[in-house]
Amino acid sequence: MTVVVGEQSFHLHKFPLLSKSGLLEGRIREKIDKGEDSWVIDLSDIPGGAKAFELAAKFCYGVKFEMTASNVVHLRCAADYLEMTEEMSEGNLIAQTENFLTQTVLRSWKDSVKALQTCDDVLDIAERLQIIKRCVDSIATRSCSDPDLFGWPVAQYGGPMQSPGGSLLWNGISTGARPRNSSPDWWYDDVSCLSLPLYKKLISAMEYRGISQEIIVGSLNHYAKRRLPGLNRRKSISDASNCLSITSLTSIPSEDDQKYLLEEIDRLLPFQRGVTSCKLLFGLLRTAIFLKASPSCLSNLERRIGMQLDKASLEDLLIPNISESVETLYDVDCVQRIVDHFLAMDQETGGASPGLGEDGQILASPSLMPITMVAKLIDGYLAEVAPDENLKLPKFRSLAAAIPEYARPIDDGLYRAIDIYLKAHPYLSESDKEELCRVMDCQKLSLEACTHAAQNERLPLRVIVQVLFFEQLQLRSSIAECLMISEPLDGGVSRQLGGQPVSGEHHRGVAGWPLAARENQTLREGMDSMKQRVAELEKECTAMRQDIERLGRSRSAGKSRFPFALAAAKPQVCSTKDKDAAPETSKTSATEGEDKVAVVKGGAGGEGATQLKLRKHKMKLSTC
Repeated sequence: MTVVVGEQSFHLHKFPLLSKSGLLEGRIREKIDKGEDSWVIDLSDIPGGAKAFELAAKFCYGVKFEMTASNVVHLRCAADYLEMTEEMSEGNLIAQTENFLTQTVLRSWKDSVKALQTCDDVLDIAERLQIIKRCVDSIATRSCSDPDLFGWPVAQYGGPMQSPGGSLLWNGISTGARPRNSSPDWWYDDVSCLSLPLYKKLISAMEYRGISQEIIVGSLNHYAKRRLPGLNRRKSISDASNCLSITSLTSIPSEDDQKYLLEEIDRLLPFQRGVTSCKLLFGLLRTAIFLKASPSCLSNLERRIGMQLDKASLEDLLIPNISESVETLYDVDCVQRIVDHFLAMDQETGGASPGLGEDGQILASPSLMPITMVAKLIDGYLAEVAPDENLKLPKFRSLAAAIPEYARPIDDGLYRAIDIYLKAHPYLSESDKEELCRVMDCQKLSLEACTHAAQNERLPLRVIVQVLFFEQLQLRSSIAECLMISEPLDGGVSRQLGGQPVSGEHHRGVAGWPLAARENQTLREGMDSMKQRVAELEKECTAMRQDIERLGRSRSAGKSRFPFALAAAKPQVCSTKDKDAAPETSKTSATEGEDKVAVVKGGAGGEGATQLKLRKHKMKLSTC
């Protein structure tokens, strides 16, 4: 008889096969009943193909061959196809393969992985015969255990079974073998060679057995890096060469296969905060954008990132814009959506606006830490994307304004980003500049930032006036604090010096009192000098205000071009005598700055003199 399997033909004697295979016996009887002379049987649909049939034929002929974890699955499926049961012959191929699977393969980690890996070609039959389920259960059970419990030889690291050089000992003789590290991720590389359908079954079995989400996410991360080359583009040279050696073992999948794989990994990832690292999520998001994954996949990844945006870095946010209509260098819209997800999550978890204390200061709260970190991160991102000439003002302002005011303890980072944007976009009108600067709170700028802003010609004049005013308030409060510190110090030193001499162990402290007194005197002289300079600045400010008022009255009497009154401006803006003026002026500083700037712009004859005085005022203020 001749058996045809695909492109191969096997010329065999019929009696050894008919005594073992119920399928071949039935086919031969059909041909005998029909009176056919040529006994050619086509078995092209046999599981495992020609190799599996060749092994089955050897078994029928009694030829010895090696049964391994790599061929037992195909051989078991072929035996089921050929109906090689115990009814045909005792100790037939089905019983032999089942015994080898149970007693050898399923008791070994590596053999179980190898056997499961060969199930791809016979997926349906292996599923029906429960070969896949048994292999998956064996792997899932052993992945929860210590690998040393089913390794050889069993040794305790650092115990008597280990030589000083680190090699394992067997009956006192060095074997040269090295102990393995029993870390929870020891099995990642072994299971990453499985196909996606088999890997999904394995992950489901592990979740059913209660393996922690962190370990499962680690396995998904390793599997994704091995199957998706795009995840390894931002790695170091050593890591890239490592990944190259891994991916070179298998052919790189097509873009459609990669997209399907990425969407499946997205479904397998848990939706818990902090379980999946931001590095992995951003890598998957970049790859999903490049592969043009489904909108649901992109939205899920952005939502996962938004849940833990406070753990991201600036490098993570720099997602390149690869859309067909490329406008900006980086994908600002994607970052905007991520920030929106974070703010929505922050509202759901109770991270609302903080309360205020009696002195008007923001009360400290542990829930402010994540949103404060996100505010700092977004300010750095704005400074990074600000030089892009194609970045429109609405996008930049929308992202800057998305962060609540209470999330920024200080606005220096936001001021830096705005300054970079104004420098890269010199064509902006004054109204656009003022609209952008409204996002920033001049009252939350540090003294260094105020000094820089007061001399920044790119800022609108109205903002500069506000900065000067708040800088003066900061100087005033700093002087008051220094005086409060210096007066008790001076009084304490005088009292100690006027008392009885101290001897013994206090001699060293008494010797330092004259030095403290001299330092106190120097501090007082500095304070007096600073007071004098502040007084001069106040005189200049008062003179400027009077010039602006006279100029405004002369212009309004001529053509009535200014529909506002300057009489509402409070004269104690530059006064240090009224202690209660600071909180009131801080509320009306914006309107007063607007009146002053409007008058300066409207003046024709006195415009140069007023701006000259303003420039002198900045220079004197910076010297303080």
